[in-house]
Amino acid sequence: MANRFASFREFYPFYLSEHSNRTSRRLHFIGSCGVLVLLALALTQGRPWLLLAALLCGYGFAWVGHFFFEKNRPATFKHPLYSFVGDWVMFKDILTGRIKF
Repeated sequence: MANRFASFREFYPFYLSEHSNRTSRRLHFIGSCGVLVLLALALTQGRPWLLLAALLCGYGFAWVGHFFFEKNRPATFKHPLYSFVGDWVMFKDILTGRIKF
């Protein structure tokens, strides 16, 4: 598949193909849940360092999924914005049952 995408709509099928392993998707989902919890804590408790923890949590879980289960490089390295959006669209798709958890 091409390295350039004209839109997120073109990118998302590629993104999903890079997340075909169920364990990897679960790790992404867990990491995203952790991000939401840490963001909420950072905002409600006024602890800005938790924003860094949220970043590490989200990417940590995702990258373990890629390196150990998918055996590929995260799309973040070549497509950071689309990959970030893809994480949250996949999160929503898991919550709504469009993607198996």
